[in-house]
Amino acid sequence: MLLDTASLYYRAYFGVPDSVKAPDGTPVNAVRGLLDFIGRLVQDHRPDDLVACMDADWRPHWRVELIPSYKAHRVAELSESGPDLEETPDTLAPQVPVIEAALDAFGIARVGVAGYEADDVIGTLTARATGPVDIVTGDRDLYQLVDDARARRVLYPIKGVGTLQVTDEAWLREKYGVDGPGYADLALLRGDPSDGLPGVPGIGEKTAAKLLDAYGDLAGIIAAVDDPKSKLTPTQRKRLDESRPYLAVAPKVVKVAADVPLPPFDPALPEVPARPEMVDALAHRWGLGGAMSRLSSALRR
Repeated sequence: MLLDTASLYYRAYFGVPDSVKAPDGTPVNAVRGLLDFIGRLVQDHRPDDLVACMDADWRPHWRVELIPSYKAHRVAELSESGPDLEETPDTLAPQVPVIEAALDAFGIARVGVAGYEADDVIGTLTARATGPVDIVTGDRDLYQLVDDARARRVLYPIKGVGTLQVTDEAWLREKYGVDGPGYADLALLRGDPSDGLPGVPGIGEKTAAKLLDAYGDLAGIIAAVDDPKSKLTPTQRKRLDESRPYLAVAPKVVKVAADVPLPPFDPALPEVPARPEMVDALAHRWGLGGAMSRLSSALRR
C-alpha cells in the first residue's frame, strides 16, 4: 500500500475541525486525521507493506523547465537553490514535521527524494513491485498507474478513507473511456487548471476520449494530424497542429517517473511502534493520545 501522504493530510486538514488542538493551542487536526486515516486503512486492508510517499519537491524544476506554468499559481515564493515554497494554509505547514515525526515513531516507512514529487516515488515503487499494489490518493493523476494485469489499483477517498472508490480498468473505461496509460494522454490533452497544464484549446475531456478511442494514443493522434485522410475535423487538426510544442513536452511532465533513485528503506508494516517512547512523547506534547492509541491497536491486529 502506497500513500500519497500530502494528498491525505490535506484532506485530513480540511475534514477534521481546526478546534482539534495540542495543549498549547496549536492546531493538530491534520496530524490526528492522517493517523486515523492510516489506522483505518491498516484495519480494513491489512497490507504487508505500507509506504508513506512524500513530496520532497512538489514542483520539480525539470518539469517547470518543460512547462513553465506547471503549478505556478500555487507558488508562494520562488527559490533559486531548492524547492519553491508552496502556498499552504498557515496552520497546516507547522503540522507537517509532527506528521513526519509520528510516522518515524511508529516505524512506518517515509520516502521522499530530492527533485521528485510523491507521485514519482509512487510510480517507481509501483514499477518495482512484484505483487499487488494499492495506491491511496485523492489525486486523479495517479489513475495512470492502474493496471489490472499487474493488480495495480487506486483507492480514492470519497468520504475519509472509510469509503474508497476502487479504481480499476473497468471503472476507468466506464468513467473516461480509457485505461491507465490512456488516462495520462487524456489528462494532457484536456489540460488541468489545478496543475497549470494548458491542454489543447477546444479539446475537453469527452473529445480527448473520443480521439484516443479513434487513434489509440497521443502518438496516433499526432500521426492523424499529419494524415490528410484522417477523420479529424479541420478545427481539431488546426488546434492539435498548433499545440505541437506543448504536446512534445507534456508527456514527460504529466507521466509519473518510474526511475527515481530511492534510498534504502524497510517497507514492512510494523506490528508495534518502532519507538514507543517517542510515540508517548509525541502523544503528550501534541495531545494525540487517542489517535496514537488507535493506530497502535490497528497495527497489533
